[in-house]
Amino acid sequence: MNKSIKITACAAALVSVTACSGTMPTIGDTGAKTVATGSAGGANAQNANSQLERCDKTLGTMAIVEESNQPWMVTFTQQYNMQSTVPLLRLIIQQSNCFVIVERGRAFNNMQNERALAQSGELRSNSKMGKGQMVAADYSMTPSISFSQKGTGGIGAIAGGFLGPVGSVVAGSMKSNEASTMLLLTDNRSGVQLAAAEGSAKSWDFGAMGGLFGGGAFGGASGFTNTPQGKVLAAAFMDSYNNVARAVRNYKAQSVEGGLGAGGALKVN
Repeated sequence: MNKSIKITACAAALVSVTACSGTMPTIGDTGAKTVATGSAGGANAQNANSQLERCDKTLGTMAIVEESNQPWMVTFTQQYNMQSTVPLLRLIIQQSNCFVIVERGRAFNNMQNERALAQSGELRSNSKMGKGQMVAADYSMTPSISFSQKGTGGIGAIAGGFLGPVGSVVAGSMKSNEASTMLLLTDNRSGVQLAAAEGSAKSWDFGAMGGLFGGGAFGGASGFTNTPQGKVLAAAFMDSYNNVARAVRNYKAQSVEGGLGAGGALKVN
């Protein structure tokens, strides 16, 4: 089934709905999920998205570095009400088994606090919070959003032909949400960029429903049917990470004549 028929079927299903009733909160399989599903514990992953790339061999340790002063981060937090890309990426990366994640974010301050308590003698003698136990981060991953736009297109003409006037009203406001993201992977010892990958995702909003049935049984249906932009961004980041995983599984180091950082091959007269 092609995309146009799928979307038209969704619109037809929405038109046929006549009433919505409130429900008790549910746990688990809800519409609040993103593409990053399930959990991870060590090398084991539970209910991971089947589209997530996995590695048979773990390639090293990684810290995620989110540049909070970048313009895209302001949009990410203020417009889409999302706090950070780090938890999402940490789940995806651990489930993939390609890298071991080490803490370098806010929880790192708590780690330092525990060590300070140990040094001051406040902790029990068997707490073992001494020096030499932290694991180095072999690599750093930096996320960024290249493009994110809500309501970039519609399919009114397509669905209208199938569903008639009512279908045209609904489908006319079925807009697409699109996002493109980037992930950069850097070697922490040399500072060399090892991999870079773009990812993208797209979804559809059924924004007309609130206006079509407003004041009736649907009430605020547009809020119910709209796909949050954050979900599209989550999908784009998973696509970016899948591209990173594919690249590093077949990694081949770049070679420079004379060695890295020794002047390079582009000589100046």
